[in-house]
Amino acid sequence: MKPHSHDLFDESTMSFGDHLEALRVHLWKALIGLAICVVGALFIGHKIVAVVRAPIDAALKEYNLDPRTEENSEEKQQKTVAELIASLNSRQEHTAESKALQEILLDYQHRIDNLEEKMSEPVTLAVQEAFTTIYLKVSFVAGLVFASPWVIYQIWQFVAAGLYPHERKYVYVYLPISIFLFLGGALFCFYAVFPFVLNFLLGFNKLLGVNPQIRLSEWISFAITLPLMFGLSFQLPLIMLFLERISIFTVKDYHEKRRMAVLIISVISMLMTPADPMSMVLMMMPLIMLYELGILMCKYFPSANASPFETA
Repeated sequence: MKPHSHDLFDESTMSFGDHLEALRVHLWKALIGLAICVVGALFIGHKIVAVVRAPIDAALKEYNLDPRTEENSEEKQQKTVAELIASLNSRQEHTAESKALQEILLDYQHRIDNLEEKMSEPVTLAVQEAFTTIYLKVSFVAGLVFASPWVIYQIWQFVAAGLYPHERKYVYVYLPISIFLFLGGALFCFYAVFPFVLNFLLGFNKLLGVNPQIRLSEWISFAITLPLMFGLSFQLPLIMLFLERISIFTVKDYHEKRRMAVLIISVISMLMTPADPMSMVLMMMPLIMLYELGILMCKYFPSANASPFETA
């Protein structure tokens, strides 16, 4: 006789009061874990802010170092100041007035040298903005991200008590895929989409002759929201698999309605990204490839008779 495998949830049924008590316990554990991670994130908040603002810093630096603006007024001023200093050094007499003038010119040149670097930095518009709107917000979001495995585990501990063993088995398989797709979408946005989008948008500032001053709090909100949208949109293959398993669509439908799917993906990409075509295209192209991945998953993953979405 095959030995019975022990399962964590193969226990007697729970009353409604027991479920409420279990919910309270797991909720408190999740909140405590979240609080610990948020407090920990507060101690390294400045490093997290530096990571989040890295794309905009790099884009602004590249914008201000554009070769087309090498002969701008600041560089002309640098050349003029350098010529004046060289002229003063070439003179034989070094009066107090000439030394004072030379110090003033050197200080002015130092300020010009720092101007380009300062122009490449985002700004804040209120004295409390750096702490309340930026530091605390980033620390809380980072703490939530760090605590998410623990929070999800506590939610899973509560939900799994009401599932059959075969249902829990499929969650163990598909949940890691979902997390992988979400993280893949967020990282793709942060490291691939942001540079293109920022260069595209800053290019319009250059075209219109406008000098951009980026508000750091607005960039933080943008840098948090857009990767979230990409992470959610990258769940497309699992959504397709779910709809196929509950018999709303078939693999044949996905093949025949591919053009309609591309149109829907285009509309979704437009709604989930800022009002610029670059970010829309950069979301649309991976989603079209993920659509094809969804078709393959429907073909080669377990059949409907062993579906993870099938009720027992």
